[in-house]
Amino acid sequence: MSEGREQDQPEEREGAVRPSTAAARRERRASSRPAARKDGSSAESKKSAVKSDESDDDAKKGRPTKARDGQEKGPSLIGRFFRYIREVISELRKVIWPTRKQLVTYTGVVLVFVVVMVALVWALDLGFGAAVFELFG
Repeated sequence: MSEGREQDQPEEREGAVRPSTAAARRERRASSRPAARKDGSSAESKKSAVKSDESDDDAKKGRPTKARDGQEKGPSLIGRFFRYIREVISELRKVIWPTRKQLVTYTGVVLVFVVVMVALVWALDLGFGAAVFELFG
């Protein structure tokens, strides 16, 4: 049984050395695959594309983008409204609604809290009012 475990150990397989630190693991992963960018192109192909497009002013940083004169417009106001309604309904389906017992409990907690806060504000107002009346007569 221990012989099978020894075969599964990566350190003992073909002299593979496992990195001991996170930085070494990142370095090993980075060296094992080609560099890729977020848009799916590699860094080298991006550099060559930028070199060929250097004469184009729109490729440089800090330049405004091209105007959208010839492009198609988005959906109409009515279409956007109905899309909004559909998205609201789909989000409401994801909501976990409280049971009747939970609803009664939460409502009671809120009402008790509001009553306590109203009583606190009323007592402070009464106290400050009496202090001001004594002070300024």
